[in-house]
Amino acid sequence: MVRKRFQAQEPKTGLYYAQNFLKKIGLGKENYYFWKQIGKALLCTYAIAGAVWLYNETSPLGWWTLKPRPKEEWELAHLYEYRQFPYPGDEEAMQEFIAKGGMIGTTIGPKGTIETDKDALNYQKQLQDKKFEQEALKMWMRMRNEVIGELQEQDFDLE
Repeated sequence: MVRKRFQAQEPKTGLYYAQNFLKKIGLGKENYYFWKQIGKALLCTYAIAGAVWLYNETSPLGWWTLKPRPKEEWELAHLYEYRQFPYPGDEEAMQEFIAKGGMIGTTIGPKGTIETDKDALNYQKQLQDKKFEQEALKMWMRMRNEVIGELQEQDFDLE
């Protein structure tokens, strides 16, 4: 019989030390069932969170998303409707949409009534007129302030 100390022992390799370390930190073979359960729980949790996120982004119930809305929007939501835009490939619907005013110059008033009295050119002209009025008002105020300043230098009481 060979003495025990002379029997050939398997050399301790890096794999042995790695397995020993993993067992010490709770990742050994005997902990497999525990980590399997943790993995299932994480998978289910992330699946539910992903489904809720996707539903929130693409909700068929436009009035029931998880995004909070300000009080003003919540109170006035019944006054406005969502405007449907045509699919870009549908030529007939695009022509009809542009004929009604398209994107430029259309306004949607209360109860979803579309005010189509503005066409694109008229809208551009209104913008230019508004800008012109603002510049004229600025120039008028500047000239008025200059005159008031000059009169106050000459000791006139304007108040």
